[in-house]
Amino acid sequence: MKNVHAILIAAATAAIAAASLPARAQSHAHGHDAPAKAVKVADTAGELSEGEVRKVDKAGKKITLRHGPLKNLDMPPMTMVFQVGDPAMLDKVKAGDKVRFVAANPGGKLTITRIEAAR
Repeated sequence: MKNVHAILIAAATAAIAAASLPARAQSHAHGHDAPAKAVKVADTAGELSEGEVRKVDKAGKKITLRHGPLKNLDMPPMTMVFQVGDPAMLDKVKAGDKVRFVAANPGGKLTITRIEAAR
């Protein structure tokens, strides 16, 4: 099971990296394209996704979530590890909690920027 999880994470990471390369190359080649990309991210950055906390790693500043689709990152449902933007967020959740959250990909690092208990 660990091997399957590792393969899924590696595949998701590779897909995200591959998908973002053309956009990065284009925005560097043509400076006028960068603002359009920023607007798209800003439009979906506040959209909450749903998930369940599988593991909290306070020492590593990471959280493992089983989540539904992440529209702003164009990712299908899966279980994966995220970094957290603010380690204090991890004090508010525990394994088994249903949550709503915002995930981003700054600098190629999947990061939870907001998390709250699901209602």
